[in-house]
Amino acid sequence: MSDIMPKVNTNVSLPVKKKSKNNYVWYIFLLPTFLGIALFMAYPIFESLRLSFYRSNGMIETFTGLDNFRRVLTSGPFWNSVWNTFFIGIFQILITIPLGFIFASLINTVSRGKNFFKVIYFLPNVTSIVAAAMIFAFVLHPDMGIMNYFLAKIGLPTPMWLSDPSTSKWAVILLAVWHWIGFVIIIFLANLQSISTEMYEAARIDGASGFQQWLYITIPCMKGTFAFLLITGWIGALQRFNEVYVLGGPNGSPARSIQTMGAFIYERGFTGFEFGIASAATYIMFMIILFFTFINLKISKIKL
Repeated sequence: MSDIMPKVNTNVSLPVKKKSKNNYVWYIFLLPTFLGIALFMAYPIFESLRLSFYRSNGMIETFTGLDNFRRVLTSGPFWNSVWNTFFIGIFQILITIPLGFIFASLINTVSRGKNFFKVIYFLPNVTSIVAAAMIFAFVLHPDMGIMNYFLAKIGLPTPMWLSDPSTSKWAVILLAVWHWIGFVIIIFLANLQSISTEMYEAARIDGASGFQQWLYITIPCMKGTFAFLLITGWIGALQRFNEVYVLGGPNGSPARSIQTMGAFIYERGFTGFEFGIASAATYIMFMIILFFTFINLKISKIKL
């Protein structure tokens, strides 16, 4: 039988495909992307780091070492901007994430019209924040605004929203919640629909009510989503600039009550032409964001 079977030559070597020189052409197509990253991201980062050690007005530079960092850390307006940033960010997150989760849970129970509610709630998020801030400036106008009109109709006091330091922060919080809540609802909905229905069926068989299922199944399964939204919300809140600039200018009027860290950096850099101070403040803000992101990751027990 072995004599009949043909012998296979195992020593035959397969031809090795040589790498064509034409393959290097593809790297040329990647070159514009790498150039863009180097020019518009890497260079500004390192140039800002360099400027943080100089006293610079854009034309004349004098090396000052760590003096810019000292001046920022001992500046009253800077710490005021830090307070405003945290105040607005904390209340935005405390309102938006729980409220978005409740709305998402309610929408998830609807048998018809889910896509309609998704679109309605997500529309503010696709709106430009600058346009939204301009609209809110009109909505919150003390005399012609819609908000005070309805408050007066139901007999409530009508605040001077953007003209009073005690209410201006809440005006920004209202805008932030309105603009961000659609994104929160969509993220929660996507994860709610990924929870296995078998868990709910088993809970119903055991006699669990709808509220108990939501409390003991839905909420624990959404732990990762809560952590994700908390981290992204913090990062976005600590970098807030556009809406406060539109509503209160670079100095966060009235009385710097809504000036954030981003607005402080803009004011010092492009209004006061203190680019060294602005660069130092930028890196201090970066360290603050990095620190709180690390804390959030530790609390959430998410591994990097």
